[in-house]
Amino acid sequence: MQGPNYTAYEGTIQVFDDDSRIAELHPQKRTYLVQKMPMTEAAIDAGLFRDLYVALGEDLGKGAWSLRIYHKPFVRWLWLGTLIMALGGLLAASDRRYRVLARRADSARTGKGAEVRP
Repeated sequence: MQGPNYTAYEGTIQVFDDDSRIAELHPQKRTYLVQKMPMTEAAIDAGLFRDLYVALGEDLGKGAWSLRIYHKPFVRWLWLGTLIMALGGLLAASDRRYRVLARRADSARTGKGAEVRP
């Protein structure tokens, strides 16, 4: 395969679960014209419950290639958990009770004695 600034070998990997095809992935092994250094472009099939990564390894000769296949369950849930924690932090910071307590502590520290009503 010829790209704008590279040549590449591309594989076609079909992923099946029993008899149903889940995905068709196209990993590449690219050689850039300037660097002359081979680079691997992994093919990724992302899902809510798992991510599937396929990368071409080395050319074994006679049309055979080594493959690296990674199955990573629940990767998306790490990002989802981070978003839920950030939302919880914003929700907690917006709670009026915490702002009132902070004002009371500040007025007690400075000695101004301003009364703050809840």
